[in-house]
Amino acid sequence: MTINWILAQAMGGEIMGQVFLFGSIILIMYFFMIRPQQKKQKETKNFIDSIKKGDNVVTIGGIHAKVSALEGETVILELDKGMKLKVEKTAISADFSKKATGTK
Repeated sequence: MTINWILAQAMGGEIMGQVFLFGSIILIMYFFMIRPQQKKQKETKNFIDSIKKGDNVVTIGGIHAKVSALEGETVILELDKGMKLKVEKTAISADFSKKATGTK
């Protein structure tokens, strides 16, 4: 065995260690940051798609109302008798609507 061969083996071990370290960091970031965010986005999309007439919802601005009608990507909310507000579906908060109605 020559010295060059031993040095080449040592360098290869260091490189493999660094690759393993970076791979581990990327894997940890995926499971603790990216995957939960994707899951939350999917739940929010499902919630927005399942909104129907008569549901009690809360907007992102904190307005509590009942869904009066759906028109494509907009929702007409009834705040009080005769008082209606037109908002985008994406302006309805999934988290606060679930808390307001008592569901999880």
